[in-house]
Amino acid sequence: MWKMLLTLIPVLLPAGAADAISQSMVIVQAGPFTMGRDDGPEDERPAHTITLAAFRIDRLPVTNRLFAEFLNASGPRTADGARRYDDDDTDARIHLRNGRWQADTGYGDHPAVEVNWLGARDFCAWRGARLPTEAEWEKTARSADRRLYPWGNALPDETRARFGAAFNATMPVTAHPAGASPYGALDMAGNAWEWVASAYRAYPYRADDGREQTEPGPVRATRGGGHDSSADEITTTQRGRQLSRNPRAGHHNIAFRCAADAF
Repeated sequence: MWKMLLTLIPVLLPAGAADAISQSMVIVQAGPFTMGRDDGPEDERPAHTITLAAFRIDRLPVTNRLFAEFLNASGPRTADGARRYDDDDTDARIHLRNGRWQADTGYGDHPAVEVNWLGARDFCAWRGARLPTEAEWEKTARSADRRLYPWGNALPDETRARFGAAFNATMPVTAHPAGASPYGALDMAGNAWEWVASAYRAYPYRADDGREQTEPGPVRATRGGGHDSSADEITTTQRGRQLSRNPRAGHHNIAFRCAADAF
């Protein structure tokens, strides 16, 4: 019963509630879905059927306020000096003040950008979770009905997603409840792209071909589109092929959410 309650949390959330809900996850049931599409860009082809076990995934992207908690616990660098967060970038929205990492005023509920792939991986591990695979992310966004956007096939508008906006003009992760996916996940189209665990490799997707290795190195797929994306970049099948996404660096328009195996 309590698993069902997770999926029944209302999607319409006040802007200040992001921190409490960001750590709750929705359940995505086991079963097949169609990944990719035959009428889109080359890297989204071919459409193919993937069957996944049940899993959990964050209802919302990780916010600046939540990532600041991780920085206070673990720091912006690993023990061997590898970056997790580009705190010295002018686009960063988390800074060290009076000895503690804090989200900038007005940005606590915005998606945590300037986090590199290693930082996203380590944050999820710190939470006892992991990054979602590319297949898990896409199933959460589109379910089994091949929808083009998380809310269906209607064209994007400002009530459903943040797109076509100015550089670095993110919004709170709860700002578009009308854009919810079939599983109740928000912000899966626009606002910020999202790192996934999977290396960026050609389709068809196969979890056992090495693309799911968890050590830093290969360029990763990114999903969902950002605040400065065009409408055709915020589809459920878009893989970020034209996006600047060096996995060793943070970016002004890439954030992330976490996933975990089902209970």
